[in-house]
Amino acid sequence: MGKVRKRSASAPAVPCTDPGTLHTERPDAERPDVERTDAGFSLVEMVVTISLMGIAMIPIMIASWTLVKGSGMNRTATRVSTVLSNAADRVNRAPESCDYSVYLQAASLAEGWGTDNVSAEYHYYVPGETAIASGSWQTGACPGGVYEDGLVQKVDITVVSPDGKLHRSVQVVKSQI
Repeated sequence: MGKVRKRSASAPAVPCTDPGTLHTERPDAERPDVERTDAGFSLVEMVVTISLMGIAMIPIMIASWTLVKGSGMNRTATRVSTVLSNAADRVNRAPESCDYSVYLQAASLAEGWGTDNVSAEYHYYVPGETAIASGSWQTGACPGGVYEDGLVQKVDITVVSPDGKLHRSVQVVKSQI
């Protein structure tokens, strides 16, 4: 007859691979008197784990999206400020004139934006009748459309982001005085 392999008390049950051996022992997983130690995860455990991971990922994804949007807004705000500073600097350095729109448009074009992203409102100062009386700001760049020596001008520059969400303004006062 075939050989029967006996199991020692300390050795685990190992199926015999010798083709002439008769197998009478059952592996530990099939024996009811032996506790299973490597049973794996049940379907319920896996579903609960995946659900908890999904719930934990939602706030992380929301935070990531918020950071991306915030970064984009900061980048746009920086570009708007750059165009605004550039436009104000160009108007300050420009020779006195009744129209500074070419300098404003150049500042917008330097950023790669269209000329409609920057605009200006012009005012000029009319002094009071006496030294004590205060003067007033009149609408327009120059009285009668002609630049006069000693004219004080106020240029309100407004820059709008290409998406229209950010508006920034600055006032530049030009004077030969």
